Amino acid sequence: FEKGVACMDMKMILPLILLQAILMVIGLFDLLKRDPSRIRGEVKWVWALVIVFVASAGPIAYFIFGRKQS
Repeated sequence: FEKGVACMDMKMILPLILLQAILMVIGLFDLLKRDPSRIRGEVKWVWALVIVFVASAGPIAYFIFGRKQS
């Protein structure tokens, strides 16, 4: 029974892990290619830390608050 529960838990968690990884990669890629003048605070390394260490909320926060609208 425990083996089935562990497998079921992994099937539920895996999509969340993949979503987190995709958000992080897209966020970092966008941050690296964006000109610093188009980043709030113009400090890329701070946003890189937010993207990597603040779980799913980090990349989302960057996309909402970190990018200046052109």
